Amino acid sequence: MDLLPFDEYVRSLNRKRMAGGLLFRDEVDRVLLVEPSYKEHWDIPGGACEAGEPPWRTARRECAEEIGIDRPLGPLLVIDYIPSDDRMPEGLAFIFDGGRITDNEVSALTLTDAEVVSVRLLPIGEAATRVKPSLARRLRVALTAAQTGEHLVICENGRPVAG
Repeated sequence: MDLLPFDEYVRSLNRKRMAGGLLFRDEVDRVLLVEPSYKEHWDIPGGACEAGEPPWRTARRECAEEIGIDRPLGPLLVIDYIPSDDRMPEGLAFIFDGGRITDNEVSALTLTDAEVVSVRLLPIGEAATRVKPSLARRLRVALTAAQTGEHLVICENGRPVAG
């Protein structure tokens, strides 16, 4: 078997997209969603990692940019492998615990990013109808992990991977 020269091998490695987001929830476990101006489905605060940016910095940066909240991240709740589809390449999504948020805090948010039209606290069942199905599954897993104190659930397309 012939081995590639190292630099050629490195260039041949697969590249994956990554995203970091935050799960905020209130005292009755409604989850915070943002309504984007540029796509059909709602989302959690966060976004795609920039070149050289780890997902934990992405989550905190995007949250500050989108909804003006800049606070330390809680534990990592979910790492989800997202397979490619007809529009997007495969990737990894990281959800960190954003902690508790109140109605008053949500009402006081000043949205200065044109990417975000509104924010709402929604019960998980209603939230699941507004986001993509894969995010709905991922959100349910993240919420359960936050509620039970079980941290870092590994998922594939929003479904926990056994063992």
